[in-house]
Amino acid sequence: MNTPQIVEILETIARILEIQDENPFKVRAYRNGARALESLTTDLRTLVEQKKLGEIPGIGKALEEKITQLLTTGTMDFYEELRKEVPAGVLEMLAIPSFGPKKARVVWKELGVTTLDDLRQAALEHKLASLKGFGEKTEKKILEGIAFLQKHAGQYLLSDALPVARRLVRQLQAHPTVQRVSIAGSLRRWKEVVKDIDLLASSDDPPAVMNHFIQAEGVAEVLGKGETKTSVRMASGMQVDLRVVSDAQFPYALAYFTGSKEHNVVLRQLAQKKGLKINEYEITDGSKTIECKDEAAIYQVLGLPYVPPELRENTGELDRPPATQLIDFKSLKGVFHTHSTWSDGTAEIEAMAEKARSMGLSYMGLSDHSKAAAYANGLDEARLTKQMTEIDRLNQRWKGFRILKGLECDILPDGTLDLTPEILSRLDFVIGSVHSRFDMSERDMTDRVCKAIANEHFDILGHPTGRLLLSREGYRIDLGRVLETAKKHEKIVELNAYPNRLDLDWIHCRRAKELGVMLAINPDAHSTDDLENIEYGIATARRAWLEEKDVINTRGLDEVLEILNA
Repeated sequence: MNTPQIVEILETIARILEIQDENPFKVRAYRNGARALESLTTDLRTLVEQKKLGEIPGIGKALEEKITQLLTTGTMDFYEELRKEVPAGVLEMLAIPSFGPKKARVVWKELGVTTLDDLRQAALEHKLASLKGFGEKTEKKILEGIAFLQKHAGQYLLSDALPVARRLVRQLQAHPTVQRVSIAGSLRRWKEVVKDIDLLASSDDPPAVMNHFIQAEGVAEVLGKGETKTSVRMASGMQVDLRVVSDAQFPYALAYFTGSKEHNVVLRQLAQKKGLKINEYEITDGSKTIECKDEAAIYQVLGLPYVPPELRENTGELDRPPATQLIDFKSLKGVFHTHSTWSDGTAEIEAMAEKARSMGLSYMGLSDHSKAAAYANGLDEARLTKQMTEIDRLNQRWKGFRILKGLECDILPDGTLDLTPEILSRLDFVIGSVHSRFDMSERDMTDRVCKAIANEHFDILGHPTGRLLLSREGYRIDLGRVLETAKKHEKIVELNAYPNRLDLDWIHCRRAKELGVMLAINPDAHSTDDLENIEYGIATARRAWLEEKDVINTRGLDEVLEILNA
């Protein structure tokens, strides 16, 4: 049992208690405990062994005992008993966008609805509209939400799959007969959402590697085991496929199983034009195998520059100018869009800044929520003024690093910004984001956002579509018009790197690049660990062919301030 799994169990307990209409303080205790574990900088098992877990803010004695039991035995008595009290299908309903525990309790207790199928049927038969807090619009949203869940069933966020894949790679590397091992498939191409994990290894003893693989941590079921391929299901439900080839075959297999299919088709066509044949195991010229030590050599044989995995989608990457230098993590000098305990973050400003410094960044833009986001403890003018004073105090501590004063300011339904022009003018930057009225028409939402972009105090458009991958579709908005407006007013658009957003997506990031709209790769960090979300933003930027010149936070502090002030 690892920390993310324990966090999920604590969150599930909180959801069950909410469905049971338990004391809000009890619910909050488990939710706070989950947040505390998410923010840990020390190994959880070490804290438990040293009996120091109870010293962590947000974890009391009772919760410490339950977490210890879960970590050491893999089960928690309280959780197992609690699960028996609420049907599993009622918990599944909580995945429906805007369908919370209170609604789940009502349909369960008053209609006896205990599965998603039951809920869908009740909505189709208009049995929900008569319930308190429901109506025809609610029924429609529930049906749309269930359809959304069904559409994305069996899919996983990049951020959920990647840690699993990396852990399995490390375990495979530890086997003495493994020569090379890599992630492959859509995960290696950094797609936002994946259906499974593909791994590739080379070895002279495939059966031994397969036996080692099926015993890896987290494997719950062996779906199939052969000489060259083994498939397992992890405890999370995620499927992992491992292929083992000879080391001579490894480069060809890695290129082939990385994909995409469309990219591979074009490579085969190019090979045919040169009188060559290429498959997952070799390139041949007649009966002669052309030896390639790595993927770069394969592209060289085909007369092509090396194509990074992120670009292999058959969207023009084979015509990409060889001189194009894609952005990477080392390109970033700083970040914007971070939150602290002043609003809905879990870490103090100082802790967030120290983590940013440890990552080699030279500035961090703090941008807690504005007052309209009351659910996130948003700041009014008075609290924001106090926060600016605190930032001034902290900035005296460091040389070569600076906290920039910012705000994630709500774009109100009429397109105005949440706080006064006087207070906004005192900030280094303002991120404008939509957090309400997602049901507006495309025209009205586009007008709303474009009006905000034109505001003289507006600098960066935050998460432009509001989407939450696998949870919520984005609101209806004309992104073409939004990007053109950003270009006209010389404003910046965010590539939000939070892994369940990745918003703008890579397709529209490329469109922004073509229009000359500057982008900012931001972590939307609510904890110190969240600052590492930048990794996902960089991958999305590379999929969009972004270079350093396209992204504002590749600039040093002085140039960034000059751009923002302009």
